[in-house]
Parts: sequence; C-alpha cells; structure tokens
Amino acid sequence: MDSRKRALGRGLEQLFNTENLDMNNFEKQIYDTATNEEIININLNELRVNPYQPRKNFDEEALQELSNSIKEHGVFQPIIVKKSIKGYEIIAGERRFRASKLAGKETIPAIVRAFTDEQMMEIALLENLQRENLSAIEEAIAYKSMIEKLNLTQEELSKKVGKSRSHITNILGLLRLPTEVQTMISKKEITMGHARAISKLESSDEMISLANQIVEGKIPVRETERITNDQEMVKKVVQVRKPKEQNNNYKYVEDLLREKLDTKIKISDKKIEISFNNVNDLNRILEILNVKE
Repeated sequence: MDSRKRALGRGLEQLFNTENLDMNNFEKQIYDTATNEEIININLNELRVNPYQPRKNFDEEALQELSNSIKEHGVFQPIIVKKSIKGYEIIAGERRFRASKLAGKETIPAIVRAFTDEQMMEIALLENLQRENLSAIEEAIAYKSMIEKLNLTQEELSKKVGKSRSHITNILGLLRLPTEVQTMISKKEITMGHARAISKLESSDEMISLANQIVEGKIPVRETERITNDQEMVKKVVQVRKPKEQNNNYKYVEDLLREKLDTKIKISDKKIEISFNNVNDLNRILEILNVKE
C-alpha cells in the first residue's frame, strides 16, 4: 500500500476512495505534490491515448483554438500519464496532446503516475463528464463499461459519477435503441427527450420510422410522447414510412433481360431501368438491342 501511495502521490488514494471523484481536486493534488524533477518532457510519438477514453469525437474548432494557444504560449499544464510497456498512456490531458500535435510540437510536459486499469477508466469518464459534455451515446457506453468492468450497481455508479440514479437508468436505456437511432442522437438530430419517448416502442422498425419522421418533420418532444403513448398513431407512423413492396410480377422478365444484356435490370412503376457502367458499356447494350445511333 505504501508503495502504491507514493506512486500515485500523497492523498490520491483517499480521493479515489471517495464516492465522487472530482477531477479538479484530483489534478490539483497531483500538480501540487509533483516536484520540478517529476515534470518531464515526453515525445508525442511515445504517447498512447487512454484505452478507456469514452469520447470518440473531438470538437475540431475547439482543438484548433487550443492548438493556436499552444503555438504561442506553450502547454501551461502538464498532462498526466502512466508508464506502459511501450511508451506512456495518457491518463488526463488528451486534448492538450492532440492540440500539441496540431501545433507541430514534438514534446509535451507530463507527470508520470501509476494507476490501475479501473482508475484509468474512472478518470477518463469523469474528465469528460465534468469538463466537456460527452454525447449521450458515448456517456451510455462508458457507464455500461464501468458497471461491467468495475462490478458496480447503478446506485454505486450514480454516486461515483455524481449523477442521479434515474439519469443513469435513462442514459443506459439508449443502448437498446437501434444503431440508426443512436447515430441520430450522437449527431444531435434528436434530443434525449425524443430518445426516451422512442425507447417505449417495441420494434426496431417502429423506432427507426418515428426517429426519421422526427428529423424530417421537426416533431417536438411533446408530440413525440403523444405518438408513442397512442399505439394507433404509432401504426400510422410506421405505415407512412413503410417502403413500397417490390412488385415481383415482372421478376421473370428482369431475369430474362439481365441474362440477355448482362447488366442490372429493374422493373417498377411500369418502367424498365437498365444500368450501364460507362459509354462503352452503353454501346454494347445498344448493339445487343439492335439500336443504332
């Protein structure tokens, strides 16, 4: 235990043992206890991002602004890293790392500390939650990972991240939505309010159909809730979005033409569509049909 405390820094073990880890206190404790000798410059190519980082997308404009500041003033606050088999893993400060690369820097100041995988996961999630908003889907995936890998209950997780139990439950509920709907949430095309209402539906087709109508028709949350509470309205929504069934009465004709012309054929709405790749391919098809220019 003594060696572990020394590796983390005085008081950090106590911080990790609290129900809610505050990132500002966490980093301040490390900076306050680090000696000048412990702050070293590390080559950027020796650094690897935290494998438990929940954020998948970074604001490019904000990164560029930080990069411009680093070009002019340098990195004010060292990043925190962990020694790994090859180089170092970033514990806190990935934005500073990315912005430094954009600025054309070769090194970055860093403080090396020893952390467990569980602590790395907790820090990565809390740094994003407390300082920059994760997308709801990124947040949900991070919560699910913490619950599974740290063997936490939703109640324990809610205390650890400083969120209400109902918030944790609602966010985790997003993961039962189809991938198409999750993508709309990540792109902020639909809100959490919309998502909660959509999640009440039973089938993926209904969820996707309603989500598409919300985006196309700019349907407000209240109207979405009214739709999902009325099963008859849900059926109407799905019927509107249901794709036209392909008429297979002409399938045999499509097959015959496809065999003759050696290309893709589609017959629908009393029209024949003949696909071709380029001008030479078109001329080949015209020749087979005995059509002269």
